[in-house]
Amino acid sequence: MLAKSSVPSTVPPTLEEVSSLSETIFSAQTSQACLDASYGLTNLLINSVGFRGLHGYGVITQVKKAAADKKNGMKRESAMILLGALLERFPLQQRVSEVVFIKQEGVIPLALDALADKGAVVRESAQYALDAFFNNMHMEALVFGLLPVLLQYLEKKSGKWQGAVGALELMGRMADKAKMGQGTKEEESNKDFLREAMGRKLEGLIPIVEGGMHDLKAEVSKQAVKTMTALTTLLSNDDVAPRIPLLINTMEKPSSATLQKAIHALSQTTFVAIVTSPVLALLTPLLERSLNTPSTSQEVLRQTVVVVENLTKLVHDPVEARTFLPRLKPGVKAVQERASLPEVRELATRAVNVINKAMGDDDGNVTNGAIARTMPEDIRKVLDREIEAVGGTANLSGDEILFPLTASYISEMVAEDVNQREPKRIAHCVKPYLQHLLKTDGAADHVAEAVQSYYLDEDSRRFGAPVKEESDEVEIVNTDFSLAYGGMLLLSHTNLRLLKGHRYGLCGRNGAGKSTLMRSIAEGKLEGFPSKDELRTCFVEHNQGEDADLSIIEFIAKDPELAAEGRERISEVLVEVGFTAGPEGRQQQRVGSLSGGWKMKLALARAMLMRADVLLLDEPTNHLDVGNVKWLEEYLKAHTEITSLIVSHDSGFLDAVCTDIYHYENKKLVCYKGNLADFVRVKPEGKSYYTLSASQVQFKFPPPGILTGVKSLTRSILRMTNVSYTYPGASKPSLYNVSCSLSLSSRTAIIGGNGAGKSTLIKLLTGETVPTEGRVEKHPNLRIGYIKQHALEHVEMHMEKTPNQYLQWRYANGDDREVMMKQTRVLTPEDKAQMDKFVDLGDGKGGKRIENLMGRQKWKKSFQYEVKWVGMLPKHNSQVSRETLIELGFDKLVQEFDDHEASREGLGFRTLEPKVISKHFEDLGLDPEIANHNEISGLSGGQKVKVVLAGAMWNNPHLLVLDEPTNYLDRDSLGGLAVAIRDYKGGVVMISHNEEFVGALCPEQWHVADGRVTHKGHLAVALDRFEDSRPGSSVGSSAVSSAVSSAVASAVNSGAEDTGDMKFKARKKKKLTRNQIKEREVRRKLRHIEWLNSPKGTPHPLDTDDDE
Repeated sequence: MLAKSSVPSTVPPTLEEVSSLSETIFSAQTSQACLDASYGLTNLLINSVGFRGLHGYGVITQVKKAAADKKNGMKRESAMILLGALLERFPLQQRVSEVVFIKQEGVIPLALDALADKGAVVRESAQYALDAFFNNMHMEALVFGLLPVLLQYLEKKSGKWQGAVGALELMGRMADKAKMGQGTKEEESNKDFLREAMGRKLEGLIPIVEGGMHDLKAEVSKQAVKTMTALTTLLSNDDVAPRIPLLINTMEKPSSATLQKAIHALSQTTFVAIVTSPVLALLTPLLERSLNTPSTSQEVLRQTVVVVENLTKLVHDPVEARTFLPRLKPGVKAVQERASLPEVRELATRAVNVINKAMGDDDGNVTNGAIARTMPEDIRKVLDREIEAVGGTANLSGDEILFPLTASYISEMVAEDVNQREPKRIAHCVKPYLQHLLKTDGAADHVAEAVQSYYLDEDSRRFGAPVKEESDEVEIVNTDFSLAYGGMLLLSHTNLRLLKGHRYGLCGRNGAGKSTLMRSIAEGKLEGFPSKDELRTCFVEHNQGEDADLSIIEFIAKDPELAAEGRERISEVLVEVGFTAGPEGRQQQRVGSLSGGWKMKLALARAMLMRADVLLLDEPTNHLDVGNVKWLEEYLKAHTEITSLIVSHDSGFLDAVCTDIYHYENKKLVCYKGNLADFVRVKPEGKSYYTLSASQVQFKFPPPGILTGVKSLTRSILRMTNVSYTYPGASKPSLYNVSCSLSLSSRTAIIGGNGAGKSTLIKLLTGETVPTEGRVEKHPNLRIGYIKQHALEHVEMHMEKTPNQYLQWRYANGDDREVMMKQTRVLTPEDKAQMDKFVDLGDGKGGKRIENLMGRQKWKKSFQYEVKWVGMLPKHNSQVSRETLIELGFDKLVQEFDDHEASREGLGFRTLEPKVISKHFEDLGLDPEIANHNEISGLSGGQKVKVVLAGAMWNNPHLLVLDEPTNYLDRDSLGGLAVAIRDYKGGVVMISHNEEFVGALCPEQWHVADGRVTHKGHLAVALDRFEDSRPGSSVGSSAVSSAVSSAVASAVNSGAEDTGDMKFKARKKKKLTRNQIKEREVRRKLRHIEWLNSPKGTPHPLDTDDDE
């Protein structure tokens, strides 16, 4: 006997009423009549006995029987129409019906099989049924209800191919439904949940879909590729995203060539983001195949174990590690034991150690404070206990089978809610499913509330209770917003809450959108942020270039927002930040004459005059010396009425100042109480803020190549002798009687206060500026890579170009155009007049005018140049020594030709093609996609610095000159740059106020003060600041010791080779014996073989023994 459902309480229909409607459905002559009758039967059941009628009246049995009728197409169509009506209306009214359809009766495979029906109307009806069910399911039900059914269908060998296409298409739609967008907050929250839940299922999904990609039916393989593409959007990993098309192609066309290409691409990827199970699910099968294929070459094995190590370092969840890494560990161990190359075996050993560490200890215990996942069995116990507490189930006919299935279904969904730390979703996964199964009305509400409350408390117990705000705190901003830049979504439905007097550090990788957020706030474009009338907000940035000729006090007084303050008040505030008053004081200096540090102080003075409530500080310590950074720290801490939002890569500054840290995580802002050190304790991956490490971002500097005649790393290659320099209009010299020199082994830091003359010294060394007195000499073939203090000056005239186009422009003619724009290279009217002078070499041919220099060759201890004369044929060209030409006043002509030869030598093995340029940008940490397609104007400050760095390194310089290189770079990029400088084979001279950076790299320091330069050498470098040099580090870098040993004995502090003029003579050649000639040939062959095995772009060594 069929029992009546307690809700709603109406009389159950008779068997005759149901049979009559069924008869109408299966005998209807039109589809519309069948549909009307189907809706009628569905509504009758919902409003009476509910889901129990599906089994009690045999409705599902009739559907199955009619769908299997091979001879009657009308009955098959009617079965699908009735099934569609049931799937469309039942789940919305009674959620427990999902369990009936999916778990108990299994009607979804029925509809999938019907997609193969020969009748088009049957196929359309089946598709309608599937679409109706898909659209009615909430996120948890899709993952734990529909997805397992689709997987089971695809694993079936006897399934119809059309059904496989349908199942794959539904799976793809599910992944598309999880794509991040710009919907409402609730919609985006649901998408986040679905993306995370499906991501955890990718381990089982990818092999099935990959199998479909190799199906003999073209329709199945085509749909499988589409589905795989949709599934890869679940990764949310910016590192892997550019490689996805290549990875999918490798799965679609498996071969050793495609696999090798994929592994190579992955080995060139800098992994930064945390690696989660979706990424592991995609990459593990490929890595496993590479490790276990006997024919894999040693080079590919080397790349594979490097990828495994790099990925594993970023797996922070031991549970995820134990799911995937056991599949890779045997292959890596086999490489460790059997690889033929010692280097590959060593790399495999490192990878095995990292895998063991990631998976936990040998007993399988969870380490590092990780928290074990909640399992469905745990949920089931709590659920059963709460159901028992409210009187148990109604226990009507059929419930003894349905209830265990429902409880299991609920437990799976709730376990996902708990593991995703979304306990507030629990109630809607419990109440609707128990509503018609429990004994008393309202019992389902009590159970749902009790289970949700239990896991809310459990979440607080395991992860800590939410921090309660102090009652006396004043909230000035609390807004939910999304932020996009161009077509890129930076933040999605996140919250920003600011309390009065708090100082918030804004942390995230370059390109995350930190400066974009600040600028949006400053321009009043951030949704929900109070206007400037309600909350005075000031954006502090060092950008006062427009009124460079105004005096400082006039510049401030001219600002319409500050005009009402009066000159007296303005002058007082300027004095407070260090600008002295009076006719000779700093307030009368021109804005354009200020150094970077003083410009920052001027911006802060402006903010003080505005009486700002909120200060937006973008890299405030850039260009500030140690004393001024300390002053800024004290200023911010003293003004407790001001709220600050700070973007800075200076870890010491953030530690000293911040009360809270906002961190970019998965397009959300997450707030952590305390300073940077407190943040790192909670988020260990934040430790990169304290160590210089290339594990996140790697820079690869090209080798500098050979300098003719320089056989010693300590030989001076650039020298300044008794140089003084006075700025035009200045009363006293900025630098006075300076002498110094640099070599290929130099690691030199220039230290001094703001405005002391550090940048002026650099400009004199590099030829940007001409000295007033004294001389600057350099090796004729010396190539210098120079990055200015305001690094963006290099690219500010090229904002409309892409980085790739900028590099092509800069080196289009084989010369570095920026070198040709230096003051020392620009021809003055006197230089042009010099070219018209007649030169008599005393060869009896009289005076002639020089047209150009055509060539250069060694001559005695120097060079001689081939001179082309005006109006004379090339056969009359003359060879003139370097000294003679300089004595005659043609030094700029000689310098221009030397620059051209040096550039030609550096670019000898580089072709200016987009592919090669893309690889160069990738080596310098800039995504090739960005380098090729994004205009420079749209890049972040850190990305622009990488463009400038790539431009400076393109011609393989011997000497790298960096003026404030740490500005604009985030911590990860800073670590990569530090390691690249440490391992670089050329000389490095830098200005930096970042003591951590300088102390780790530069054993030699030049202190600039009062126009004088003092040399300090033989300082100990702090190698422990490098992550790979710390005690107990698994990575031992031989480059550390080599860099230090070469740097300590630099040319400046040794002085052994600094005497005399900078002559670079060739060794006098002696006649060789026959055996010596044979040995020389062997050496030449070995050099050539070594060059063939060197990285692409390495200059070919000279075919000579001079430098051995």
